[in-house]
Amino acid sequence: MSEKPLSEAEYDAITDAAAHWCMRLHASDCTAGERQAFVQWHDAHPLHAFEYAAMLEIWDVADHLPRNESAPAVVPFKPRSRLRTYAVAAAVCLVALPLAALTGWEAGWLPSSYEHFEAADGLTKVTLGDGSQVEMNLGTELVYSQYKNQRRVTLKKGEAFFKVSHDRDHPFIVRAGEGQVRVTGTQFNVWEYEEQVRVMLLEGSVQISSDGVHASVPLSPGMQASFRQGEATPHVAAIKPDDTALAWRQGKLVLDNLTLTDALPLINRYLKKPVMLADASTGAIRIGGIYNISEVNNLVPSLPKVLPVYLTQNQDGSPVLNSIPRKAPKG
Repeated sequence: MSEKPLSEAEYDAITDAAAHWCMRLHASDCTAGERQAFVQWHDAHPLHAFEYAAMLEIWDVADHLPRNESAPAVVPFKPRSRLRTYAVAAAVCLVALPLAALTGWEAGWLPSSYEHFEAADGLTKVTLGDGSQVEMNLGTELVYSQYKNQRRVTLKKGEAFFKVSHDRDHPFIVRAGEGQVRVTGTQFNVWEYEEQVRVMLLEGSVQISSDGVHASVPLSPGMQASFRQGEATPHVAAIKPDDTALAWRQGKLVLDNLTLTDALPLINRYLKKPVMLADASTGAIRIGGIYNISEVNNLVPSLPKVLPVYLTQNQDGSPVLNSIPRKAPKG
């Protein structure tokens, strides 16, 4: 027997409850009893979990907005939005953040549209609301938000190549890790992996900045920048002519005589459980070859066949590469 569809009022009540729990669980005075009550509500119906997950995404976007600590909170309002539940989500953002006493959209605090994209099983090409084109590598997840005075992408994980529509009045900002990339119209690649971000610029110009630092570092075509969590200034260098980092756009992983230390981050981004190194001597072993990114899972078991290594597992069940000791020559 099929389940009776929810009415509009019942659906709105679930959305209201999801917004309430999103605020309470982020509040410093949230009690253990409230957390237990939330778990009961969350597990009571699949739609509860769905709506709460949507609220968390909106919260994540709001968390990166500028804050005005001295300004009073804004009274919630209903912004223009393509999301039916966005009015409540906007209220979450407005109550949670001490924003200027102006309506959210006109003040530039709240987006007029919000889009979520994920490339789970294959390379994915998407068109954002402003017309910009994005190619997403395997395992990539991002959120796009359109504000009155800017366009904003949050790269939650993975790697993406951007062809940004030119709009000088609405800069295009990509947040990744502990920094951001600011452009008006250009072509560039952003890869986030284990608290490190690498930006490669092919066309146009971008400004790279880290959280907590007002100064930004400019990039010109043919340059790249990388930064880790906690670093104030990105590391800038020229892209080498033989760099194969963008081969993923053709579905390829190219390992050009790399040490395992350098190769494993490129391999692990396609694996559910990362391959680990037993020690530094194992990391110094070199590997080469061209592989299909959809078949990288098959690469790991084959490594002992082509390299002087053997596989074990750690306590987490992740594979560990161990070098095979060389035998001392006789005599």
